Amino acid sequence: MNLIRFEHINLSCKNIDASRNFYQTLFPDWYVRAEGVFNGRRWIHFGDRQFYLALNDQNEQERVHHSYENIGINHVGFVIKDGEIMKKLLEDKGIEYYTMSAPETKHRIYVNDPDGNEIELVEYNQNYALK
Repeated sequence: MNLIRFEHINLSCKNIDASRNFYQTLFPDWYVRAEGVFNGRRWIHFGDRQFYLALNDQNEQERVHHSYENIGINHVGFVIKDGEIMKKLLEDKGIEYYTMSAPETKHRIYVNDPDGNEIELVEYNQNYALK
């Protein structure tokens, strides 16, 4: 196989600063890796050394995809260290979330970013082999 790693997700944003602030809240260690303007629109690569979100300013556009109702990506999952700390952070920041359970996970937390993209935050059980 020629794959080295999964590197980035490219997201169009209604408000690029609101999106960056939202993801900064979830992942405080992330930083702006690169930024610029292309065809008159701002873009930001926001993440860490391994992975980033390519945020693109599309403030005149409207969302057309509805998760679980259309063909397309329904959510993006991130593995986290501590679900209890994440839930407290979300509550303190007034960010709505819901949870689900599964045998292999200690926490499965779902939030929507400012553009309606669903994010799953997963803390796996210690004994789960594929964590």
